[in-house]
Amino acid sequence: MVIGFVVYMVWDQIYWWGEREDYSFGYLVPLFSAYVIYDRWPMIRSYLLRGQGPDAVVSAPNLAGKFDRFTRLVECLALAVFFAGLALFAIGALLRSVTGPQNPASLAIAAGFSGLLLSVVFIMAKERADGQPMPLTSRLSLTALFLFPALIWLISAPLVSVLETQVRVFLLTKVTIVVFSIFDILGYELEREGNVLVLPEGQVGVEEACSGIRSLTACLFAGSFLAAVFLNRFWKKLLLVVAAMGFAVLTNLLRSLFLTLWAYYYGSHAIDEHWVLPLIGDIGSVHDVTGFAILGCTCVGLILLLPIFNFRLTDFAQIEEETTPPVDEH
Repeated sequence: MVIGFVVYMVWDQIYWWGEREDYSFGYLVPLFSAYVIYDRWPMIRSYLLRGQGPDAVVSAPNLAGKFDRFTRLVECLALAVFFAGLALFAIGALLRSVTGPQNPASLAIAAGFSGLLLSVVFIMAKERADGQPMPLTSRLSLTALFLFPALIWLISAPLVSVLETQVRVFLLTKVTIVVFSIFDILGYELEREGNVLVLPEGQVGVEEACSGIRSLTACLFAGSFLAAVFLNRFWKKLLLVVAAMGFAVLTNLLRSLFLTLWAYYYGSHAIDEHWVLPLIGDIGSVHDVTGFAILGCTCVGLILLLPIFNFRLTDFAQIEEETTPPVDEH
């Protein structure tokens, strides 16, 4: 059943992946989701067969009888999420079939699938493979393993037009103000007219592509995947996702500063001129090349953060103990 929902959702979102460059990363979402499930499959099997994670040494106590009321409350909540997700998915699919591709329909389908997958995993994990009841804590831990495959579709689906416009206008305004303020402090002669910077050699308009919303969605996807695969604590995963958003905003601001400086010295038309490299040829305009460059820099920055997030003092103490020569008691 879940696979059927996935196929329909991919068919719906593939329209946006092909039509909008800022959502072209969506082609990777099915592959990355499948990889995350494959990577976590030993843990999933361990919960279904043993009722606990593979790293647990002592058998987890069966707490189902001690928290019957709370367990039933959580199960009722899961059933409510299941029917709500089913209804939301049906509404999105009906809207999609009547009006064709549109933002609210795709977002409703993605949100409905997220609720369906998480609730189905929790409901179906009521018992282990041998028929024994699974503890509530184990059921919740097992459900948490599916957070990335369930929620990542909300990023690959476009936002509602009204919300997307508000985010884009907010980012455009802030980027323009910051760029103007920095150049004004440095003594450059320029004026600001809305989202347009008037330079001595022409004017530069901070357009939608420079707002940073494209890099924001792509970096949010990259940060979510890296956090799901390489980090083992929820707070670390959340912090890396926040860092990805911060990197996207910061690198896009640096890109806007570079493009404005480039236009200040070479004219506003220089931004659209193509760079031609020996043996490679035309690699695109300055505007486009810098756009891809900030995505690459952000991903590299997130990868460099992974060892810091995974650093543990116990590992350092163990290394120090292994490298310390033994003391002669005599």
